[in-house]
Amino acid sequence: MGVEPEKITVRIDEDLAEIVPGYLVNRGKDLEQLPLALVEGNFQTLRTLGHRMKGSGAGYGFDGISEIGRAIEEAAKREDREGVEQGIADLASYMDRLEVVYE
Repeated sequence: MGVEPEKITVRIDEDLAEIVPGYLVNRGKDLEQLPLALVEGNFQTLRTLGHRMKGSGAGYGFDGISEIGRAIEEAAKREDREGVEQGIADLASYMDRLEVVYE
């Protein structure tokens, strides 16, 4: 049996409690769109999705999403399939392990 992956706890201002769940739902939608764009070889879409995550994540308190978005955007600019695949895997792992605490 494997070790349970470590949770990523992100502390968010309680004033954002109404909008953060919607933001995270949208990142889940990105996890559906990113692999499809990769299969299609649509690096422009990959770049755009990565860019949006890079720009928005930290604003909501999710620095990890910004970092992953930057990596996806940069890989898409290079048309680096493996780099994009890694970014998608990193985002999926981040989202699976994410635990939001409102303060």
